[in-house]
Amino acid sequence: MSFDEHYFSSHTYANITFAKYSMYWWSNRFYAMLARRYGTRGARLLEVGSGMGHLVGQLEDTFETYGIDINHWAVKKSKEVVNKSVLQTASAQDLPFTNHSFNVVIIKHIVEHLPDPRKAILEIGRVIEPGGTLILATPNLDSLLKPWKGEKWIGYQDPTHISLKPPAEWISHIESAGFTIQRIFADGFWDVPYIRFVPPFLQKLFFGSLGGFQAMTGLVFLPYRWGESIIVIARKQ
Repeated sequence: MSFDEHYFSSHTYANITFAKYSMYWWSNRFYAMLARRYGTRGARLLEVGSGMGHLVGQLEDTFETYGIDINHWAVKKSKEVVNKSVLQTASAQDLPFTNHSFNVVIIKHIVEHLPDPRKAILEIGRVIEPGGTLILATPNLDSLLKPWKGEKWIGYQDPTHISLKPPAEWISHIESAGFTIQRIFADGFWDVPYIRFVPPFLQKLFFGSLGGFQAMTGLVFLPYRWGESIIVIARKQ
């Protein structure tokens, strides 16, 4: 499947709204908070897989921002959202930047789409300066509630998720690229319903409350198995 305009209205994107205060909006706001917390103000930041520009655009007030995406349509569409970010079409597995170019690199739900995610992580290790920060998110095969969903688990719903791996393997790849893990945590249980015959809105309140609180406050406290995605913060040695 090609990553084109259709991709952003299908599969896991089918029910997503990009409006302010949507779950998508809160997610991007949370990752922006992480970047500001762990990065150096005024330094260069790269988002690998910048999509439609909503996250990298939020960070223009804090960093010198860059974004790459393999989706030509998304890069073009991003220019309606960003003001100062430098955007280009490129592959995560072959980054068009020199060594030690960035203080922060964000790669949010991209590695699971790549045929060789280890190469992409090595490339990120190459372009991050010593002491710089990697923020990586990907579906969590160790999620406590994944067995409840079975084949309907969110990570299995996108046919372009060709590189789903357990957290231990992602950590190994990250450490092999010269990083030290700072934090590993989860994003909460938001993939309702988990229980048959219970209204989804009640399940959102029960299962999703902790993840929602974490996203809104920016406090990082969920154990890595308590969510549908893992989030890794790592420092380049």
